[in-house]
Amino acid sequence: MRYIIGLDTGGTFTDAAIIDADSGALMAKAKSPTTRHDLSIGLGKAIHAVVDALGHDKRQHIERVCLSTTLATNAVVEGMGGRVGLVMIGFEPSALERNNLGKVVGDDPVAFIAGGHKSDAKPQAALDIPALDAFVAAHGNDISAIAIAGHFAVRNPEHELAAREHLRQATGLPITCSHELSSSLGGPKRALTALLNARLIDLLDRQIAATSGIIAEAELSADLMVVKGDGSLLSADFARLRPVETILSGPAASLSGAAHLVGHKDALVADIGGTTTDIAILEDGYPRLSPNGATIGGWSTMVEAADIRTGGLGGDSETRLIDRGVVGGVLLGPRRVIPISSMASGNDKVLGWLDEQLLNPVPSATDARFVVPLFEGEPPAWLTRSESRMAVICRDKGPQPIAELAETRLALGAIDRLVSRGLLAISAFTPTDAALILGKFDGYDKDAALKGAELMARQRTGGGVAQATDALHFARMVMERLTVQTSLALLDSAFAHEGMGENTASKNAVVEKLIIDASKAVHRGEEQQANG
Repeated sequence: MRYIIGLDTGGTFTDAAIIDADSGALMAKAKSPTTRHDLSIGLGKAIHAVVDALGHDKRQHIERVCLSTTLATNAVVEGMGGRVGLVMIGFEPSALERNNLGKVVGDDPVAFIAGGHKSDAKPQAALDIPALDAFVAAHGNDISAIAIAGHFAVRNPEHELAAREHLRQATGLPITCSHELSSSLGGPKRALTALLNARLIDLLDRQIAATSGIIAEAELSADLMVVKGDGSLLSADFARLRPVETILSGPAASLSGAAHLVGHKDALVADIGGTTTDIAILEDGYPRLSPNGATIGGWSTMVEAADIRTGGLGGDSETRLIDRGVVGGVLLGPRRVIPISSMASGNDKVLGWLDEQLLNPVPSATDARFVVPLFEGEPPAWLTRSESRMAVICRDKGPQPIAELAETRLALGAIDRLVSRGLLAISAFTPTDAALILGKFDGYDKDAALKGAELMARQRTGGGVAQATDALHFARMVMERLTVQTSLALLDSAFAHEGMGENTASKNAVVEKLIIDASKAVHRGEEQQANG
C-alpha cells in the first residue's frame, strides 16, 4: 500500500484527502477553516483529522504530502504581501509605465541603478555600486525583501548576480533575481514577476514550515511537495525560493480534479472559492497552458501555468456600495473579508456592536465593518510611524468596529495599508452572509448577517434614498450581483479563448444589461418558488 495526502489551503477552508497511489481510490477526507493568523492551526486540524479517518495503523504507508495553495494567488489578487524594494538595473523610470509595473509597485521603494546589458549581452554601463549603497541606507530597514531586474539580464545576468551578492551582504534580506524566474525578454514583465516573488517569500515560507512541522508532529515519514501553477510538483525547498511558481497552484489542482470528475475532454471549468473565481479551459482532457504566463487579477506575469483566469470574486468577497448616482447598487471584491456572520460566531461582542450602530439614526460608511488583528508581538520594523502606531492599537484592542479605531481619513488609510500587508483583516458583509439570510447556506450567526444587511440597506445612494428596503432585499441584491459578475467572468474567459480579446463581455454595457435582467428573473423565480 502507498498513500498520498493531498492538501489544499484556500483562503477560507483547508481541505485534506488521502488517496491510494496505486488504485487512485479515495481513502479519507477532512476539512478545517483556514486560520490566516496562524496557518499551522487550520493545517494541523485538517491533517490530523484525515490521518485519524484513515486509521493510525496505516499512517506508515503515507509516503508523500502534496500541498496546493491559493494563498499566493489570493495575496496577488488582494494586493497583499510584505513591503519590497525593487532594484531596476539599466532601466529608465518610464519602465514603470509598462505592463502595469508601477501599479503593482505601489508605494514600495524603487531604485533605478546604472548598469545592465545590451541585446548582444555586452555591458551598456558599469554597475553603480554606490547607488546600491544609497538604496540600502534609505530603505534597508523598512523592507522585507528585494527584487532585482536587470536590462537584458536573460542574455547576461552578471549585474543581477553582483547586485544580489552586494545587497545580501549589506541587508541579509531574501533577494529575487528576475533572470532566475524566466528566460523570456521583456524587462518590466520580468521585474513584475520578480517583485511578486519577493512579496510572497515570507508567506509561503511560513506555510511550508507549518506543514513540515505538522508532518513531523503526526509522525509521518513523508516527502513534502508543492503544486505549481501548471499542475506539476516542486520540492518544498525549491518552492521556498520560488514562491511565485505556486501562483495558481490551488486552481491548477482544482482543474486536475475537474478533469477527472467531469467526464468530458473539452470543458470550461469554474472554481468559485471564498476569495477568487478561477476559470480555465480543458482541451482534449488536459489543461490548456498559458502561452504568455499566468494572468492574476489583471497582472500579466512570466509564471508558467495553466491558462487560468483568476479574479477577486468569491463567497467572502467584500460587498461595496455604489453611492454615486441615483440608482445605487453593489459591487463585489476583489478583496476578501471575514463574513460578519463568521466573526460573530467566534465573538459574542459583535451583535452588541451591530445593535449600537442600528440605534444611531444616521447611517455611517463604517457601519457593519470591523478590524481583526492577524499578528502577535511587535509589528514589523519596516512599517511607517502611523502604520506601526495603528498596528499596536489594533493588536492591543483586538477585534473592534472600524469607527472605534479610525476617526480620521489618515487613520483609515493606515488600516487599509496594514490590511494590504496581511497584518490586519476586515470583517464586513459578504455573499456568504447574503446566502445565510436567504437560506442557501446553513452555518455561522444568522442574526449578525441580518443586522449587517440592515445596516447596509439603510445607507444612501447618490440620490439620497436607501440602498434597499430591508435586509432581505439587500441580501437578494448581493446574490444577484454575484450571479452577474460570475457570468461576466465566464463569458470573458470564453471570448478570450476564441481570440476576441480580454474583458470583452465586461466592457460591453449591452451584454451586462442582458445578464443583469436574466439574473433578476432567475432570482425572482427562486423567490416565488420558495414562497409557494
